[in-house]
Amino acid sequence: MLDDLRWDADLIRRYDLAGPRYTSYPTAVQLHGEVGSFDLLHALRESRRALRPLSLYVHVPFCANICYYCACNKVITKDRARAQPYLQRLEQEIQLIACHLDPKQRVEQLHFGGGTPTFLSHVELRQLMACLRQHFNLLDDDSGDYGIEIDPREADWSTMGLLRELGFNRLSLGVQDLDPLVQRAVNRLQSLEQTRTLVEAARTLQFRSVNLDLIYGLPKQTPEGFARTVDEVIRLQPDRLSVFNYAHLPERFMPQRRIDSHDLPAPAAKLEMLQATIEQLTAAGYRYIGMDHFALPDDELAIAQEEGTLQRNFQGYTTHGHCDLIGLGVSAVSQIGDLYCQNSSDLNTYKETLSSAQLATQRGLLCNQDDRLRRAVIQQLICHFELQFEQIERQFTVDFRGYFNAQWPALQAMHHDGLIHLDSKGITVLPAGRLLVRPVCMVFDAYLAQHDRQRFSRVI
Repeated sequence: MLDDLRWDADLIRRYDLAGPRYTSYPTAVQLHGEVGSFDLLHALRESRRALRPLSLYVHVPFCANICYYCACNKVITKDRARAQPYLQRLEQEIQLIACHLDPKQRVEQLHFGGGTPTFLSHVELRQLMACLRQHFNLLDDDSGDYGIEIDPREADWSTMGLLRELGFNRLSLGVQDLDPLVQRAVNRLQSLEQTRTLVEAARTLQFRSVNLDLIYGLPKQTPEGFARTVDEVIRLQPDRLSVFNYAHLPERFMPQRRIDSHDLPAPAAKLEMLQATIEQLTAAGYRYIGMDHFALPDDELAIAQEEGTLQRNFQGYTTHGHCDLIGLGVSAVSQIGDLYCQNSSDLNTYKETLSSAQLATQRGLLCNQDDRLRRAVIQQLICHFELQFEQIERQFTVDFRGYFNAQWPALQAMHHDGLIHLDSKGITVLPAGRLLVRPVCMVFDAYLAQHDRQRFSRVI
């Protein structure tokens, strides 16, 4: 049932809207400058009092080369020496945060993202992990989910050995596309052999999980060429796959201005790529988790979805949504209890603030009761494709039908169109609607009308 997915071109044409990805609700665009470091310290004290487990996210912003499609917060430089002053401030932030937490709070999840985390030298990676271990209760028995994002051009066997030794047991490798024509168009030349070498190293070194990222809709892509990439990737047998839609927003992301829009595939070709990819992955035994993610049936995400325990946070789908998420580094986001907060996205501001022993929190949001209710609804739909009204009514002491009376006509229209099944007991996202779960969630978003939809990518 959970991997049941039906392609309906007519529904996709009608509901392929621009909207949030709901790694949080309210979404990051709601964060504002009235929330600062004082609110973060208060939330940390609450976390300590409740002894809640932790999830750490560490942002390493540096990349040696620019990928034209990239929308991440990064610093492009060939000068590896730039990492050291950043690490000094990052270690200062680690100390400032950790002193407000209890050593008994276990770090169940750790993730290094970027940028390119392996931009750091082996010495610097050791130094950073030693600092984290000194100040946080990292697990030593390999039972935690400790992951890192890897650019296969910036790692080799010795890097993989080091990462395993440092405690990492999950990898996410950026592939995007294996066609050299596409790679040249986005300035990311990367051979299949480079990727295969790291996947084989991960298997040999007993990493628990390997995820590969692909992007469809890049310049020079064709349905035939992308299908060849997907076939090659399937042969590598990653545990998980992320297949993202490229959102061309050159007005927001400067590197994308180097992409010739005439080289982008037509909308019909993008749809063809996605449909073929779903068919290829399904035939190879992968399950559709939701929101661009696929996993093998024995993967933890697939099992959690089957058991009804899958969650979603700023790191995407997770089995650790019960943890307080602490973001470390420039632009990093934290979610601690009902507080969301984000560090400054400007590298110099981040470093200067910490140099004066102040936390770099720049904006945030404290969820109210309405936010919590809508968050529960959206999370249930986006993780499990179904919602029982009684569960929400019990949890929040509301009458669901009455509370969402204004949204009912939109839900009825989706029911009529075959996107969802709606009755007096709940909502089920139908197989033809699962690729379009974002528009279903958007019905419950109280803030959406306030925003320019062009800030967001389209669903497909």
